[in-house]
Amino acid sequence: MRLHLAMHSFEAIYLSWKRGQGKVRHVIGVLKKHPTGKYTFQYDKQGVEKAQKEGFSTYTEFPDLEQTYNGTVLDVFAQRLMKSERSDIQSFYDFWEIDPYQKDDKYYMLAHTQGLLPTDNFEFLADYNPVNGLYFLTDLAHLTEVKLPAGTVKVGDRLTYKLDHANEYDDKAVKVFKGDLEVGFIKKIHSRVFYKEGADKLVLTVKAIEQNGVIRRIFLKVEKS
Repeated sequence: MRLHLAMHSFEAIYLSWKRGQGKVRHVIGVLKKHPTGKYTFQYDKQGVEKAQKEGFSTYTEFPDLEQTYNGTVLDVFAQRLMKSERSDIQSFYDFWEIDPYQKDDKYYMLAHTQGLLPTDNFEFLADYNPVNGLYFLTDLAHLTEVKLPAGTVKVGDRLTYKLDHANEYDDKAVKVFKGDLEVGFIKKIHSRVFYKEGADKLVLTVKAIEQNGVIRRIFLKVEKS
């Protein structure tokens, strides 16, 4: 029986931005749920400064880089979620393996689906804990540089990983392999769980692949066995 993804399964949700496909991902803010039930959002100054050099300004509804936002912040970000009345909503739930008990929890849904939209370059990345029953989906980074031929990796493949302590871009970097072949990196923030106590039991399985000559995206299911 699957454990429902509860509050203690992730610390917070980080907002990331990148200029485009194959560009560096910058963590520019954090959305938190507090014990009182209040939600807050604030920018990460260091991350924003790096992103601004590549064209980032602000998230439209939150223009003040110095302010800690509360009140309706969750509702604003939840506008990115797929509407439950859509005819294809069950396929969406099935792909992201949404716990049916949590589908009305906007905070859970942002964490579990990354709040992805085809119209911008923002992603919401949860800082997960390796608790019993943990599972989440993530897509690999660095595929633009690796340029894997189509068919190199297949749905259902079990992949392995190695902590990359010497990485100059991410102090929590994690390389992913198929056998001896490096296939990419776990994306920022999602990689943190691999450095936490209990992460030795994490299992990586290929969920889906987008390819056309070369592999463009690999979605992995990460779960604690």
